[in-house]
Amino acid sequence: MFVVLLRYTQPLSAIDVHVEEHRRFLDRHYAAGNFLASGAKIPRTGGVILAHRLSRAELDAVLAEDPFKRERLADYEVIEFRPSKFAPGLESLLQV
Repeated sequence: MFVVLLRYTQPLSAIDVHVEEHRRFLDRHYAAGNFLASGAKIPRTGGVILAHRLSRAELDAVLAEDPFKRERLADYEVIEFRPSKFAPGLESLLQV
């Protein structure tokens, strides 16, 4: 499982130009089963994506499709972790 942290490197006006395309990117990867959750940081300085069912190389290829990455609007930090504790009912979602 991965936590992907995006940090915007351009003004929000530049981000907003690509936000709809970014949301379509997210929708494709939710439909493919790659993403579990995503959203904007508060304050709006970037975003977070929770990804699973991908290798690191596959995730890197997926993230390369993101318009925020393609347009160099954000830096990405990818943190891989193996969930060892979680709320009841999340076993199948987290593949444990």
